[in-house]
Amino acid sequence: MIYKRSSALFAAAQKVIPGGVNSPVRAFKAVGGDPIFVKEAKGAYLYDEDANRLIDYINSWGPMILGHAYAPVVDAVIEKARKGTSFGMPTEIETQIAELAVSMVPNIDKIRFVNSGTEACMSAVRLARGFTAKDKIIKFAGCYHGHSDSFLIQAGSGAVTFGSPNSPGVTQGTAKDTLLARYNDLAHVESIIASNKGGIACIIIEPVAGNMGCIPPEKGFLEGLRVLCDTHDILLVFDEVMTGFRLAKGGVQELLGVDADIVTFGKVIGGGLPVGAFAAREEIMDHLAPLGPVYQAGTLSGNPLAMAAGLAMLTELNNNPGIFKSLADKTEYLHIGITKALEDHNIIHTVNRIGSMISVHFSKDAVVDFDTAAHGNNDTFKRFFHGMLDNGIYIAPSAFETWFITEALTYNDLDETIGVVQKVAKTL
Repeated sequence: MIYKRSSALFAAAQKVIPGGVNSPVRAFKAVGGDPIFVKEAKGAYLYDEDANRLIDYINSWGPMILGHAYAPVVDAVIEKARKGTSFGMPTEIETQIAELAVSMVPNIDKIRFVNSGTEACMSAVRLARGFTAKDKIIKFAGCYHGHSDSFLIQAGSGAVTFGSPNSPGVTQGTAKDTLLARYNDLAHVESIIASNKGGIACIIIEPVAGNMGCIPPEKGFLEGLRVLCDTHDILLVFDEVMTGFRLAKGGVQELLGVDADIVTFGKVIGGGLPVGAFAAREEIMDHLAPLGPVYQAGTLSGNPLAMAAGLAMLTELNNNPGIFKSLADKTEYLHIGITKALEDHNIIHTVNRIGSMISVHFSKDAVVDFDTAAHGNNDTFKRFFHGMLDNGIYIAPSAFETWFITEALTYNDLDETIGVVQKVAKTL
């Protein structure tokens, strides 16, 4: 495929935008080459500025669960835009989407809308700290909760340690209150709690990880976290920015039957527009201003266009619960096809999958946490990525990102994708 115009646009963008992109993963740093500039999209397909058609497996990193330019969502946004794009005042539609979201998700009474997943997770942690009157949090290596200072922490030395910042601009003072645990390692979490008795406000986790590839929780892991939190007066925060309204109507809480104390949302809940949200039972949410002392605000929170898109999306999912099985079936079909294609050419790999999330790791070992994800052959992934792209398949430009399946994909699209995997595997 030819990407002449995309390359020219990227060159122009680099002169006025840092790195030429407004979010780093778009820059293709992990895989090499110039990013693809999209002109438009419809259903399961992207159309770039060089008129190439690409089958899309990132779907705006998750929200396009029903496909790009999904008519009910587009129509809702257009209708709302004609009445004004922002007011900075309450609107009825905010209550409508809140009522629907609360009805779909177990174990929440109230929800507050913000403008991004980062903002939702940042606010959830602040709320947890305010509610518990404790400072420290536990997060997991490889789980991404946005770019708030508290979350940009990597491990220090030793089994139990304070975190250290892995981005300039994050202070040691902030880092000392973030404790880093290993995903799917309950004993490690227990040891951290034991070393910080009475000081931990919350454990925040992607209940299904999507930022080190797709990594489902091992049996008993989330349940064990729930018990630890109950035992030690710690709040359990599920970051369902990716998984909420995608893996089930009620997200991972419904799918796996484990209750969180606070849940964060993004992606699907905005129907493709910039939206985040956090929710909990009433006694926790009522600690927020204007009812309580924990301050959180946003001029564009509850923006009418975003609320219209989100309400249209959630309404479709709520009215058609069979979509989630259909998505899971398509993802399983793709999993089986990819596995066979790679095995036919003796390519060392492992595939992780849950619901409509899937990732391919070029590793002989099971991928269960950040360390095992990092053992994958990144050079093989780079060749795989560009081979797929050159044959009209767009996957995440990083070995550490999950793929997201959309209901707009047909089985013909899946067969075409599997055929490309078979072709590319010959070159790996």
